[in-house]
Amino acid sequence: MTTHTAPASRKVNRVLDKVHIGATAMSDHSALIIAPGNNAWTDPFLVMGEELVNQPGFDWHPHRGMETVTLILDGALEHGDSMGNAGVLRAGDVQWMTAGRGIIHREAAARSERAHIIQMWVNLPAHQKLVPTRYQDLRAGMHAVHTEDGVLVQLISGETGAAHGPALNHWPILGMVITLDPRTEYRQLLDGDQRAFAYVISGRLTIAGRTVHAGQIAWSDPVSRQGDATTLTLATGDGDEQTKVMLFAGRPIGESVYAGGPFVMNTRAEIEQAYRDFHSGKFGRVPRHTRLPAGA
Repeated sequence: MTTHTAPASRKVNRVLDKVHIGATAMSDHSALIIAPGNNAWTDPFLVMGEELVNQPGFDWHPHRGMETVTLILDGALEHGDSMGNAGVLRAGDVQWMTAGRGIIHREAAARSERAHIIQMWVNLPAHQKLVPTRYQDLRAGMHAVHTEDGVLVQLISGETGAAHGPALNHWPILGMVITLDPRTEYRQLLDGDQRAFAYVISGRLTIAGRTVHAGQIAWSDPVSRQGDATTLTLATGDGDEQTKVMLFAGRPIGESVYAGGPFVMNTRAEIEQAYRDFHSGKFGRVPRHTRLPAGA
């Protein structure tokens, strides 16, 4: 006789508010959702911010040793890089950039628009810090979709049910945007060794019984060292508006993190080497044409 144990229910370990920074030279409004420097609480996720990117935007700057995941909530974001890539991302699109061994890129609002974005940095383990650079522009229509009554799951990365997200990963990450109608419950299956967060983009709901509002992030820490199945329960109450949640999960890497500006490595010596490589031109050159043609 075979018995099947129901997946254990997850809990929320902490709920934090995003911190509003205000206007900067690059963004009409900047906010910090995941603060840097708390790796023991956020691993494998490093930092996450919400921006209303303006026309100057984030001019040419380098990265090494990590990946960036950028969700476009509204507007249009123009990007370019030292490999010669250039394009425009629009609402619903996601870009997954592997900085790896080194890249120089820029991000700005396209034309006269503003780009409302969320960008997260995801760590890479030591043996993958210097992998080749890669851009993945995951257009809204490319996302895998899972539906239940009152629930739409747009899967960006990883697997849930029969759905497979389009993102290619160096370190396995489950990532999705979930839209829930009022009076709806949804259970997301997670491995017990994963750390998960749910950031509420709009609306309000309970996550594992904890009330979480728009602009708050709820963290659920690993519950075992094995990959035993667990569930995280999301439920909406009465009301007329849908709730939209960004849910990501990944197994902690468990290595030292040493960050220096746009570089994320494991030691100070590696950061110093990154700066030497950047200044000596090993990250490539900034393209002569730094903007897309008008009307592109």
